[in-house]
Amino acid sequence: MRVAAIQMCSGIDVVANIAAASDLIRAAAADGARFIATPEMTHLLQKDATELRRGVKPMAEDEGVTAFAALAVELDIHLLIGSLAILRDDGKIANRSLLFTPDGKLSAQYDKIHLFEAAISKSENYRESDTYTAGERSVIAPVGDLNLGLSICYDVRFPSLYAGYAKAEVDLIAVPAAFTVATGKAHWETLLRARAIETGAYVIAPAQGGHHADGRRTWGRSLIVDPWGEVLEKLDHDDPGFILADIDRAAVTKARARIPAWRGAPS
Repeated sequence: MRVAAIQMCSGIDVVANIAAASDLIRAAAADGARFIATPEMTHLLQKDATELRRGVKPMAEDEGVTAFAALAVELDIHLLIGSLAILRDDGKIANRSLLFTPDGKLSAQYDKIHLFEAAISKSENYRESDTYTAGERSVIAPVGDLNLGLSICYDVRFPSLYAGYAKAEVDLIAVPAAFTVATGKAHWETLLRARAIETGAYVIAPAQGGHHADGRRTWGRSLIVDPWGEVLEKLDHDDPGFILADIDRAAVTKARARIPAWRGAPS
């Protein structure tokens, strides 16, 4: 299957972000991608909690949910929206991945389990739990003949989540993200390659990149990694764009046969 990772510089205008994502998704589909993944916070990157709460909506009312479901049908693709800020039924906010099938059905959703906390510098501090409510369960979903394990950004620092995906023998793991520049420069590629190596699965990591309207800066450098930990494709910048790679389940089988450490992973 040909897969694509979309890189964006999402801002605070939901309509503009949906349009920008849709253009890149269409371009990737035109290049043959059958599974396309977008970054964390695809249609709204807003660090101000008050402004975020003003803009967030339930699934049934969210413009992105409607638009991206229709786009999956239009392009006949499996489409993973890396995450959207979604108002839950209990009034709390979820950082939620959404997977659409080529007929536009929502086949899976995953709420980010590990919420970002970091003190990068005196002026750059993050505490995602002040705004979002954590998810409680991992999610595996079919994408054609592949099994996909879902995760989001900061999850990548917690190997136990991926150990579960290894035990379940997923073929592909998604890590949509909005890494900071400091943590991205230091850890982004290393963490993604480690998750691929320890699980023996492909990793697709579409990222936010650049200087965002809310004042944040993100690292970009979207990656697709093979089950042996080799980088198949990457963007060496933080500008919007996309990368493509052809993935094959046979490579997963081969990697796991060579070093079966994943069998000893805790469930």
